[in-house]
Amino acid sequence: MLDTDLCWQAVCARDAACDNQFVFAVRSTGIYCRPSCPARRPRRDNVSFHATPASAEAAGFRPCKRCTPQGASPAEQLDQLVAAACRLLVEQNPTPSLAQLAARIGLSPSHLARAFKARTGLTPKAWANAQRRAQLEASLAQAESVLDAALAAGYSDTRALYQQRDGLSPAQRQRQAAGETLRYAIAACPLGQLLLASSAKGVCALLFGDSPETLESELRQRFAAAQLQRDDAGLGAWLQQVIGQIEEPQRAAQLPLDLRGTVFQQQVWRALQQIPAGQTRSYGELAAHLGSHPRAVARACASNPLGLLVPCHRVIGANGALSGYRWGLARKAALLHRELKPG
Repeated sequence: MLDTDLCWQAVCARDAACDNQFVFAVRSTGIYCRPSCPARRPRRDNVSFHATPASAEAAGFRPCKRCTPQGASPAEQLDQLVAAACRLLVEQNPTPSLAQLAARIGLSPSHLARAFKARTGLTPKAWANAQRRAQLEASLAQAESVLDAALAAGYSDTRALYQQRDGLSPAQRQRQAAGETLRYAIAACPLGQLLLASSAKGVCALLFGDSPETLESELRQRFAAAQLQRDDAGLGAWLQQVIGQIEEPQRAAQLPLDLRGTVFQQQVWRALQQIPAGQTRSYGELAAHLGSHPRAVARACASNPLGLLVPCHRVIGANGALSGYRWGLARKAALLHRELKPG
């Protein structure tokens, strides 16, 4: 049985999450729609709810041409077109231009660019470059030289590789980062155990966990090629700054950061750093600010390796729910409680 009150709330909110759970029909128009339909909201006394499109049609209603409730939604259709564009970017050589890609997909260049960036966080060109970069890194270990790997991945030379500031040079990656040493320290904190790791540039990981062994394992997985050196004494002052911020959020730690991620991830992480302690933002608000999509922002938050210092705990769901947090919702709730409480 459908709960008509909840169904009406979903219609008023145009909640896309309910699109496959029911449809609503409008007696005055004879049309049925999905809950997320962007058309003008009908009067409540004109609306009935049906579990499936088939039951709505059996009652004499016809499908809305705007939200196509009996098939893929406009958003789902755009998802499919963007997925097709991604396949073309991978398969076509040379990489098609935006205009060529749009012509193949059947959208205008501007419409495709907006839809693509909303779903991936990148323009088609940047996404193709990221895929090419990933192909390069996957082949570096087996290649005889960086140049060979670059040519195989579609680069014309190696100049662009060394101009990208992503922490490690291609040569280091080919040697599986054998030349890089990371120092790390572990200490107890109000959230359990805390691991802080630093490169020569600054803090590159700040992880929470239940045991030192778990934290060390996560650090080894994240930086499998680097040499890890425990240095509790050398990093003790930085650890105390972090613990001080947990205990008193107004005492923000001032530490150099070594952020390693894609261009879009770093863009999101910088936006997170602009959220003041004691405030929150929704994924949708951040996405609107960055000209992206909430799902792309959520993925970037989930990839954040610097808990607290890049405060992804300050991002919540549209309805105020805590939503996900890679170090557990209990820790997210504890951090927000300390930041939001007065005094």
